[in-house]
Amino acid sequence: MEHDNGVRLVRWDDIPKEHLNDLLDRRIICGKKIMLAHIYLKKSSIVPLHQHENEQVTYILEGELLFWIGTEESDPISVKAGEVLCIPPNVPHKAQAVTDTLDMDVFCPPRQDWLDKTDDYLKR
Repeated sequence: MEHDNGVRLVRWDDIPKEHLNDLLDRRIICGKKIMLAHIYLKKSSIVPLHQHENEQVTYILEGELLFWIGTEESDPISVKAGEVLCIPPNVPHKAQAVTDTLDMDVFCPPRQDWLDKTDDYLKR
């Protein structure tokens, strides 16, 4: 539901899940300058090493993710339900689901590669 002033109410359940691969789905809500996404990762799902110009805040709602920051050889950071990881722009990172996990990612500005579906690194 959108109002004349641009305010809109969105329900997560009204957004179809986008299937990226057998272990990864997502839902996206995008504003003019910020993007919010629910990421559904099954146990052992891997988000390959990548980086982007967008600042990222990851809030784990359920489960646990391991993050490697900088290189795949770095010591992993465990982020569990109720915890938040802030990743500055252009910092390489990789993640793996320790258990089935629901995470909420916030990006500023919005991820254009997600909007135009050119994020092939997630579709493997």
